[in-house]
Amino acid sequence: MKRISKKLAKALPLAAAGIASAAHAVGDLPGGPSVRQLNLPVGVTGISQDQHLLHTGMLITCTVIFVAVFAVMFYSIWKHRKSKGYQAANFHESVAVEIAWTVIPFLIVIVMALTATKTLVAQKDTTNADLTIKATGYQWKWGYDYLNGEGAGLGFISTLLPAHREMSNNGAKGTIPDNYLLEVDNPLVVPVDKKIRIITTANDVIHAFAVPQFGIKQDAIPGFVRDTWFRAEKTGDYYGQCQELCGKEHAYMPIHVKVVSAADYTAWVADQQKKAAAKLDDPNKVWTLPDMLARGEKVYAANCAACHQANGKGGGPVKALDADEKVLNADHTVQIHVLLNGQNNNTMPSWKQLSDTDIAAVITYTKNSWSNKTGQLVQPSEVLAQRNK
Repeated sequence: MKRISKKLAKALPLAAAGIASAAHAVGDLPGGPSVRQLNLPVGVTGISQDQHLLHTGMLITCTVIFVAVFAVMFYSIWKHRKSKGYQAANFHESVAVEIAWTVIPFLIVIVMALTATKTLVAQKDTTNADLTIKATGYQWKWGYDYLNGEGAGLGFISTLLPAHREMSNNGAKGTIPDNYLLEVDNPLVVPVDKKIRIITTANDVIHAFAVPQFGIKQDAIPGFVRDTWFRAEKTGDYYGQCQELCGKEHAYMPIHVKVVSAADYTAWVADQQKKAAAKLDDPNKVWTLPDMLARGEKVYAANCAACHQANGKGGGPVKALDADEKVLNADHTVQIHVLLNGQNNNTMPSWKQLSDTDIAAVITYTKNSWSNKTGQLVQPSEVLAQRNK
């Protein structure tokens, strides 16, 4: 027993050191969040700074009231306890005391309400925006569409980087980046010192668009639109996450907003417009199998591998694509309908937001990868025909 106790005594400090080092493996991000952050961030918008000030002020006010009231109460109980011979007083109500403990709390509440109302009204004032962006929640990614302002017409899907998902699948071992499970392939890019209006909606279930450094959180509800806004006062990368429990991949639905200078934003818009123009493929173009497979591999890696895995084996409620009967089916419309409409109560979501060429490419890729050596080639015109039905 003594030997066991000695071994435990040596092992416990080492274990504690290991836990401590693991806990410190991830550092603070310049744009938040911070490790072991307990308080609201000061943030980089006027609204977030007002929220922090309100929170701090009300916390101090409530703490002072709590300490004062309970101090008087406990002092009175201790000072006038029965063991010291004190007798309970017999008196009727005091009008002065009644007025005091009614008026003073009322005035405190009014002051708190006035200061909070100003911030709440400002939070909802989405008028005169320089840029309007629609954020659509999908299981489990975000779609961004630039509706008004510089960059209008741009749109893309933002998904957690596959490398971060792979780290999670492997138990987050080894060197973990500070932005673990927060970095995406296509961040939302906005200019600094401009009023950005965010319109939220969802494709499947309720999501929530939230970025603490901006002081915003707005539910994204299927069939409805809500809006919020922010004006970032500092360039940098800022992170958030979906804050509604939206299903099994909820933890893998980050928000990455990149705030850049006006000149950099203009350059980014020009680059994105060039890329968007390049993606406007003719749906009637006839593709060869090698070209379609090359494109399909990229589409699969960006949008499908997170759930179905790179080897096509799936996992849990996510069906395997390797040797799946719908993938092997010679009738291409079967798999096309799955991608356009989803299935299994949106466990497999709709991918209508992808172009006809991308859908045809990823279907072709799955039909010819792993053990699925069908030799089948799906053309964009087939997808377009089913989309228009």
